[in-house]
Amino acid sequence: MPDRADPLATYNAKRDFAKTAEPAGTLAPGHGNRFIVQKHDATRLHYDFRLEVDGVLKSWAVTRGPSIDPGEKRLAVRTEDHPLSYGDFEGTIPKGEYGGGTVMLWDDGTWAPVAGKSAKDIEKGHLHFVLEGQRMRGEWLLIRLKPRAKEKRENWLLRKIEDAAAGGPDVLTETMLTSVKTGRTMDEIAAGQAVSDSRKAGGRGSARSDRGKGKPPPPAAGRSRAAAARPAFAEPQLATLVDSVPAGNAWLHEVKYDGYRALIATGKGGARVYTRTGLDWTAKFPDVARAADALPPGLLIDGEVVALRDGRPDFSTLQAAINEGGPMRFFAFDLLMADGEDLRDLSLVQRKQRLRASIPADDPCVAFSDHVIGAGEKLFEAMCHEGYEGVVSKQVDAPYRGTRTKAWVKVKCIRRQEFVIVGWLPSTAATRGLRSLLLAVNGPDGLVYTGKVGTGFEAATIADLRERLDRLSRKTPPVEVPRPVAKGAHWVTPTLVAEVAFAEFTADRIVRHASFIGLRGDKSAADVVLETPDPVAGGTTHHRITSPDRVIFPGDALTKGDLARYVETVAPLLLPWAGERPISLVRCPQGRGKACFFQKHDAGSFGDAVGKIDIVGKDDSAEPYLYIRDADGLMACVQMGTIEFHGWGARIGDVERPDRLVFDLDPDEGLDFTDTKRAAVEVKRHLADLGLASFAMLSGGKGIHVVVPLTPQAQWPAVKDFADRFARALAQAEPDRFTATMSKAKRKGRIFIDWLRNQRGSTAVMPYSARARAGAPVAAPVAWSELDAIDTAARWTIRDAAELIDRANGRLLAGWGVADQVLPDF
Repeated sequence: MPDRADPLATYNAKRDFAKTAEPAGTLAPGHGNRFIVQKHDATRLHYDFRLEVDGVLKSWAVTRGPSIDPGEKRLAVRTEDHPLSYGDFEGTIPKGEYGGGTVMLWDDGTWAPVAGKSAKDIEKGHLHFVLEGQRMRGEWLLIRLKPRAKEKRENWLLRKIEDAAAGGPDVLTETMLTSVKTGRTMDEIAAGQAVSDSRKAGGRGSARSDRGKGKPPPPAAGRSRAAAARPAFAEPQLATLVDSVPAGNAWLHEVKYDGYRALIATGKGGARVYTRTGLDWTAKFPDVARAADALPPGLLIDGEVVALRDGRPDFSTLQAAINEGGPMRFFAFDLLMADGEDLRDLSLVQRKQRLRASIPADDPCVAFSDHVIGAGEKLFEAMCHEGYEGVVSKQVDAPYRGTRTKAWVKVKCIRRQEFVIVGWLPSTAATRGLRSLLLAVNGPDGLVYTGKVGTGFEAATIADLRERLDRLSRKTPPVEVPRPVAKGAHWVTPTLVAEVAFAEFTADRIVRHASFIGLRGDKSAADVVLETPDPVAGGTTHHRITSPDRVIFPGDALTKGDLARYVETVAPLLLPWAGERPISLVRCPQGRGKACFFQKHDAGSFGDAVGKIDIVGKDDSAEPYLYIRDADGLMACVQMGTIEFHGWGARIGDVERPDRLVFDLDPDEGLDFTDTKRAAVEVKRHLADLGLASFAMLSGGKGIHVVVPLTPQAQWPAVKDFADRFARALAQAEPDRFTATMSKAKRKGRIFIDWLRNQRGSTAVMPYSARARAGAPVAAPVAWSELDAIDTAARWTIRDAAELIDRANGRLLAGWGVADQVLPDF
């Protein structure tokens, strides 16, 4: 507790101001209402939450950071009061000094008690308040816990109240990775990297900046804005059309904008705006080009140019703005280059965080395209209800690839696509000019007729179309057209591309209920093909399953066909975890009642559907390991009798740097599942004390896996060492409950913390994998908040695919298994 006579006495006593750059503690007059959050990487990573009260900053250390999920209660340890001047501190505290490490100003804003409450409630141990920050908003609670016997520290809980600002558990800490003051990352602050002009202009700004006042960025104080080279055009990544939004928290979801895809390049010589095919359309998008010139130099930004109509992007309004002049906006959703650094191999979440820091929050023209993690179906429904085009879903950890991939998928509210205009029919009305356009797409043998569109035209559009069509007039049809349609038609050279909305295709691929949207000057007629959606994002498979009636779960009457249907259904959930990872399989060709075996090397039995990668072993010789690329790979494994999928802790892109830790809590036979649940929560708490977020997964057997996502940075020896020492420390602290030794004798009455899965070549069962056990259970992710109510580690089975899909899309599992974190010092 602070000294009432001098509330900053403890603060000053703990610091040597001759060694640290932190401000000395002096009591400030006044009664302000500022709040700040500082991300602090000291002995362990935590977030310092501070409220201005009576001339000081009342402070709490939140070990896992704030969560906007009302179901998450975060431990907040009360610390000494800090001076108000500390609210602007960002930098490093020397090693060996109190709190030594890196400090980032992570949030900044104002706070106020709710009506009828006051700051004096802090001393009562229960504060209900409202935040208006750049990241934390809405109503919150701070609640003091009753101290345990001999406990010296003052423990509180920080919790979000259910309101419009609520969301997923770790959305803030996972995606907000840069300073609100300087735009720097923790690594850049630790390295002492100067705050360049690009950061000052592109950073989010503090809550006390001039946001919203329309002021331009500050002038360059260091290197010249024109000195940074302008990046060259790069091929954009394209999304695959699918017919449903992918489930699970390995995906983030963005609004699909109704505009022109564009890339902005900033730097020496002025900003350029390119179409998706590399055309320089800077002159066509003057508003966007002018706004881009004010951005930091050296950026290559991917996004969409739009024009708004009634507050929503509208393609016809954009075309009018291009032709006649009018306001435009640019929604930025990815960052490929930054000041000479190629960011395309970073994860999407990392790239978007760098992008967010590069765009001023108050820019009236260039806006950051925000996203949600998980709950994509709800966003899709909302966008369709509001009249938007649809959503684009992207894998959160995927790199940027300049081609069409299934790491990005799009789902449209109504069907729309581009068609080549091959001719037109005249109108019988003298004032109309044309009745309909004749359409085609490219097929294997050239253009193929796909119908006509006769609605959606405005008078100005018809005049413009007739002028363009007349210039392209030709005598013969460029495509075979049914005779009744061809009668009276005017033919044109097939170079114009139209975007058309329609209800569906007939059986012979003719559009029904088509409506003209506009011309696509950014797309070549040669690239227009028929877009057909995959049935499920990540789940399309054409692999044949033989002997589907073979019973593989005796006693449960479940067959190979039942397992195949389960795996195909949950493929969008299973692939983000099991895909692109060295995999081991539990194969039971005659079912789980007969011989099963473990396979990790390629023996030539899976064909091309399953990938192979050579990995060097202990004897320096390479051996072929298996990995899964897509749903066909999963089904090929099922066809060969696979029931379980176990994966390495690293991806095939870098098998030496793990992206996850797994602690498998394996109880002795005599223990109840309640003991295992209690142990899992204890492991979670100890990991949180080290600054590590963790997630619970029911193993489908007897135990619980505590999963710790990692940014692939540390190599196997360091990860193994951490897991070993963590497990042994817990076993030494509570030897009656835990053991870190595999010996059966030492497990008696205890829970084995199996840390051995965290070494090179070891595997753990993947989320949503079936288990070769009675009842056909599956390994299932669960939220910590629901664990207490679950009475078995085999809660869900292969019969529950639909429920698992719904759970993955729901709020409870939003953000499950996703965290941007590295191993702490331990």
